[in-house]
Amino acid sequence: MAKKQVNKPSQSEIPPVQIALDLIDLPRAVKIAQEAVKGILTETDGDISKAWVEAGTPLIKSEGMNAVRELCAAFPGHTICADMKVMDAGSTEVEIAAKAGANIVFILGTAPDSCISEAILAGKKYGVKIAADLISVKDPAKRAIELEEMGIDIINIHVGLDQQVLGVKPIDLVKEIAQAISGKAQISAAGGINSETAIQAYEAGADIIIVGGSLYKAKSPEESARKIVQSLKSGKPIETKEFLKYDKEHLAEAFMKVSTSNISDAMHRTGELRGLKPVWEGKPGELKFAGPAVTVRTYNGDWSAPVQAIDHAKAGDVLVIDACQGEVAVWGELATNSCKTVGIVGVVIDGAVRDIDDIRRLKFPLFARHFTPTAGEPKGFGEINAPIEVCGRKVEPGDWIIGDESGVVVVPRDSAMEMANRAIDVLEKENRIREEIQRGSTLGQTQYLSKWDVKK
Repeated sequence: MAKKQVNKPSQSEIPPVQIALDLIDLPRAVKIAQEAVKGILTETDGDISKAWVEAGTPLIKSEGMNAVRELCAAFPGHTICADMKVMDAGSTEVEIAAKAGANIVFILGTAPDSCISEAILAGKKYGVKIAADLISVKDPAKRAIELEEMGIDIINIHVGLDQQVLGVKPIDLVKEIAQAISGKAQISAAGGINSETAIQAYEAGADIIIVGGSLYKAKSPEESARKIVQSLKSGKPIETKEFLKYDKEHLAEAFMKVSTSNISDAMHRTGELRGLKPVWEGKPGELKFAGPAVTVRTYNGDWSAPVQAIDHAKAGDVLVIDACQGEVAVWGELATNSCKTVGIVGVVIDGAVRDIDDIRRLKFPLFARHFTPTAGEPKGFGEINAPIEVCGRKVEPGDWIIGDESGVVVVPRDSAMEMANRAIDVLEKENRIREEIQRGSTLGQTQYLSKWDVKK
C-alpha cells in the first residue's frame, strides 16, 4: 500500500485554512468569520478555495441548521463545513446538513461502522464530503486505516478543548496517521493551532489546517489569519504570545498572566480564600503574586513555625499560614524582610499580622484576616508542610496560590496545569468581548442576553 506523501511548504500552494466557529451566537460568528476570511484572502490573492468556514458544534447546537444556511449566504463560493459530530442516524444527519448547504459534514470516528457507512452513502447521494473526527478513538492509526478503506474523504485529527488544557497536541498524531494511511483520504488537523504550530501540522502531514480559538478569540481575526497563512507560505512559524498552552514548568508565567477572577471562573467559581485583606495594595498589578504553597499550621500568637517556614521555602514560593483565625499576630515586618531576602513572593495568613506601616513600605504582597499591634510568643507548637485548612478551604503543600486586588485563590497542585490553561482561555474570550465593546457594542449585546433569558 502506498503511503501518504510528506507535505512541503510552497509559495504557490498552501493548504486550506478552515475557520472553526465554536461560538454560540450566530451574528458574532459571522462577523468574526468575515474578518478571518478577509485575512486569508489578502494573503492568497483572493483564492476562496483556501478559506473554508465551519459551523462548529456549539454553534450548530445553539442555532441549528440555520447556522449553516447563514454561513452559505455570507460566504458564497467558499467551502462550508458542518461539524455535526454524528454518532447515530448517519444518513439523516448528513442529509439535513447537505440540504442546508454544507459541502463537508463531520461525523465521529467512534461511531458504529453502520452509521459511518450510511453517512458515506448519503454523502455520495447529496454530493458532500464526509470527514471523520478521531477524537477519543482508542487506536487512532488502526481506525484511520479502517475509515479510509470505508471511503471516508477526510480524517480529522482533533485534540479537543478539554484535552488541550492538559497539554495534549495534535502534531505527533498527525505524523502517525499520515504514515499509516495510503493517501486516498485527506488529513485535517485541529486543536489549539496558531501561527506557531500551523506549519508544524502541515509538515507533519495535514492537508487542511483547522483554526478555532486563535481566530474567534483574537482581537483582530484578520491579522491572526494573515499570520497563519504567512507561516504556511514561508514554511516558518511566526511567534505569538497569544493562544498558547502552558506546561507544568511554566505555571508561574501562566498564572501571572491571568487574574484571580479568571481562575475562579475556570474553577467554576471556587477556590477563593474568603475573609482576607491585603496589607499593601500598591498600583494596579503590583500586588499580583503566584507560587506553590509552603504550608504552616500554628496557633493564635505562636510565630515560631511561621518564621521557621521561611527557611524551608525557596524563591517563588508562597507561605500559607493557618493561625486558627487568631487575633494575636504571628507575623510582622522582620519576617517580611526575611521573605524578600529568600525570594518568597507572597504570604497568606488566616490570622493576624502587625507592623502594617513597615510592611507597606516594603511593598510586599501579604494578605491576612486581622491587623493588630499585639505580637505573640514563639511557643513551637506548629507544623510546616502539612495539610492545613485556611478560610474554610483545604490547602496542601505545593498547591498553587494566586493573589491580586480581587483576592486570593488556591488551585490544587494536581489540576494546576489544567486550571492555568482554562483560566487563560477565559481571559482570551473576555479579550474578544472587550474588543467588541471597544468597537461600540455592550456586554449585553455581545452576549445576546435577551435571547438566553428564561422564557416564562
